[in-house]
Amino acid sequence: MLKRIKLRTLFIGGCITLFFLVLIVRVFWIQVMQGEEWQEKAATLWAHSSTIKAERGTISDRNGSVLASDVPAYTVVVNPEVIQQQGIGEEVITGLHELLGKPEDELRKLVEAKDEKTGAYLKNREIRNEGWKIDQELADKVKEFYVALGKEHKIQETGIGLVREQKRYYPKDELAAHILGYTDRDGNAIMGLEKYFDTELKGADGKLLYQSDGQGVKLPDSQDTYKPVVNGSNFKLTIDSTIQHYIEEAMQKAYAQYKPKSMSVIAADPNTMEILGLANMPTYNPNEFWKTGADGAGFYNHAIKSKYEPGSTFKIVTLAAAVEEKLFDPVATFLSGSIRIKGYSKALHDINHAGWGQISFLEGVKRSSNVLFVKLYEMLGQDKLLQYINDFGFNEKTGIDLPGEVSGVVNPNLGRPIEIATLAYGHGKVLVTPLQQLVAVSAIANGGKLMTPYVVKEVTNPNTGETKVTQPSVVRQVIDEESAKKTGEYLEQVVADQVKGTGRNAYIDGYRVAGKTGTAIKVEGKDYVKSKVLVSFIGYAPVDDPKIAVIVIIDEPNVEVGGGKAAAPVFKEIVSQSLQYMGVPKLASEASDSSSKKPAKTETVALRTTPDLTDKTMKEAREALLDQGFDYVVVGEGSTVESQYPEAGTKLATGQRIYLLSSQGAQPTIPDLKGESLRDALEILTLLKVEIAVDGEGYVSEQIVGTQNGKTLVTLKMKPLNDYGEDIPVAPPADEGTDSESGT
Repeated sequence: MLKRIKLRTLFIGGCITLFFLVLIVRVFWIQVMQGEEWQEKAATLWAHSSTIKAERGTISDRNGSVLASDVPAYTVVVNPEVIQQQGIGEEVITGLHELLGKPEDELRKLVEAKDEKTGAYLKNREIRNEGWKIDQELADKVKEFYVALGKEHKIQETGIGLVREQKRYYPKDELAAHILGYTDRDGNAIMGLEKYFDTELKGADGKLLYQSDGQGVKLPDSQDTYKPVVNGSNFKLTIDSTIQHYIEEAMQKAYAQYKPKSMSVIAADPNTMEILGLANMPTYNPNEFWKTGADGAGFYNHAIKSKYEPGSTFKIVTLAAAVEEKLFDPVATFLSGSIRIKGYSKALHDINHAGWGQISFLEGVKRSSNVLFVKLYEMLGQDKLLQYINDFGFNEKTGIDLPGEVSGVVNPNLGRPIEIATLAYGHGKVLVTPLQQLVAVSAIANGGKLMTPYVVKEVTNPNTGETKVTQPSVVRQVIDEESAKKTGEYLEQVVADQVKGTGRNAYIDGYRVAGKTGTAIKVEGKDYVKSKVLVSFIGYAPVDDPKIAVIVIIDEPNVEVGGGKAAAPVFKEIVSQSLQYMGVPKLASEASDSSSKKPAKTETVALRTTPDLTDKTMKEAREALLDQGFDYVVVGEGSTVESQYPEAGTKLATGQRIYLLSSQGAQPTIPDLKGESLRDALEILTLLKVEIAVDGEGYVSEQIVGTQNGKTLVTLKMKPLNDYGEDIPVAPPADEGTDSESGT
């Protein structure tokens, strides 16, 4: 018995000893032999990273009105498991269908979604695309729905929720869509400025690397690595939202009337080549880009990407060349009707094949006589004409800071004089873009300087506060200032002469307008098709002190019309509204024959009255302001206008913005007040109930938002504006009709 106990004790002791030997060997193997490997695995478990999302920069117009920015967005999610437990599936499907517009059968698939392996109901499903990144207004309605549903059934959980995210928002919808471009719902830049300057706009995400325990609590001796976030730069454009609105409104009327294949309009300041507005039709809404037609026509920027045979607007180049070479004598005469080119059997004709008899060169310009411009070509010679065409930039890109610009092509056969002759009046071996034409006519308006057009006025880095301002750039002097002035006066007669001038429909009472019509028959294969035309008008005003240059292109209107009848009225509507908005005084004629005398100035700038927008929804207020051409800024994230500045009935000065104030959170939204007068800035900040400090005199040049005694403090730094009305460096001034198939 005793012996058996001793053997059992030895056996148990041996087992325990063996176990400890195995354990010690295993520990040695793990800690010593595999130590490095396990150390790396442990470090992986301890290490955590947190991404700090960069804010995409805002895009605003020249007056600070926001055109694109990141805003809060919400994604609707459903929990099939909870919905089935509560037995409210059909109510959820019906309610979300009515709110989001998503088909009921698709909603049912989401609400009743199950795990394919286990057959259990899933817990979370996003409603795409109708419920993906919706705006605050719709999110509020969804919340009201599921709160009411919970109360009705006396339940806490309804299985419907909202996930807060960010999305790109374009507050003015279609306005300037072809300039801005858009980002898709995943935040990828697709086209326009958004794509062209994507790197600068999106910035760079920050990152924090740290170590934590199994519960996610940061370790006391954590070795942190921090990469700071770099927020995207803010872009201020040369675009004026009000002028852009005038452009799009006028285009919509013509587009509805003539139902063309496409339309393009560009407006610019000819003295700097800042683009004031640019639009194409068909167009699209960047907030709902997915609704654009399957053919993608609405996305195409014809203003810089399409090449056309220009027709008679190109005669401006031939005229300017002849004036510069001292070959154009307005009182000299020629026989109109037809002209023959040596070596070519067919005669070239005016629209009126019989002509108007013996007429002066100036009358030939007014009537857009092809014969006159062929004669000017013969006087200039082939080399000179081609030299001026090149100097005006028609064989190169303009260099605008927008993606996708193409160059025109002027490639006549130098051994065929007929091709140079037709080139003189814009037909044959010549294709140009709308932007190239506008740059060329602006060179005549500004005293002969070909300039680079641009849409980015300034770029501000929010991380450093540094602002880069785009300065006007002269490519070359094409003609001298005196020649440019004379050319402009001749083009003024095309509009001012209400009997002979082909551009008479562009006449604006009170303003001197220079311009030229164009009607180009389009080519299919090798033949011209008279039923398909491109009609246009290009011009600027006022002639003696140009403020705006505009080109209007209408491609294939559905009726037989020329540039004088279809395009000139569009130009007139845009320019007349823009000049009054810009505060350019009208002229009063001193005599009945005012076309030969310089009118006297009279101060008759119209002031507009601020509409009453209080208690309207933000959507209603925005639509009303856009319809009336007002510039505005939305302050706050609420869906209803609680107050406004200036108040209803106020006489609004040119360029003054209307501020729409909605509900404010714990931290009030402070709008960008740069450029505002002290009085306006104080009124707006008072409505927001914040503390205010002022440094300096003049207009707001900088604002600093901070806190003082627990309240928001806004410090306004003031500075007088320069002579150009802008707080940017400015370079010193430089020293010193009847329409036809090819004849308008």
